[in-house]
Amino acid sequence: MRRRHELTNAKKLKMNVIQTEVPEVVIFEPRLFGDQRGFFLETYQFPRYAEHGVTRPFVQDNLSRSARGVLRGLHLQNPSPQGKLVTVLRGKVLDVAVDVRAGSPNFGRHVAVELSEENRRQLWVPRGFAHGFVVLSETADFFYKCDDLYSPKNELSIRWNDPTIGIDWGVETPSLSAKDADAPLLADVKNFPIHGQV
Repeated sequence: MRRRHELTNAKKLKMNVIQTEVPEVVIFEPRLFGDQRGFFLETYQFPRYAEHGVTRPFVQDNLSRSARGVLRGLHLQNPSPQGKLVTVLRGKVLDVAVDVRAGSPNFGRHVAVELSEENRRQLWVPRGFAHGFVVLSETADFFYKCDDLYSPKNELSIRWNDPTIGIDWGVETPSLSAKDADAPLLADVKNFPIHGQV
């Protein structure tokens, strides 16, 4: 009886998984259980995510809060690339992953996904992808798990509005850091992650 109960509970916790146009970038929709008291959802469980390519252990968690119109990105590290499982705890953002793996058939292509406290979606941004987001709500609390440590000396930036990437951020004049405003175009960045390093 106990075993049947465990199987039933495991089935209830199954999440929806959405493949994107860039196969390595995956959208996860954890199943939410709620009533008048509040809600519960499972934000990460290694075996379940490993089934869909998220296999490396996470070693760092980050939380940022940003105001409406703030755009952070596009960022990546090389060497020491990071895979990131990203989500929004409060508010709404447009989240973007750009394939910058040298030799990739999808080099320069991007995936853009709205993440919010309402849809509770997560985006898996693999190693070898530049990442950024823009805040669409008054404020947003943005949470992400990383499979390698932050390394300032290895950080790279790519211009948020590079026309060769063609991201429609939905914001014409975002609030940017000085570093992001002065970031090079994709064509001017030479130190890309090696193809297949995901």
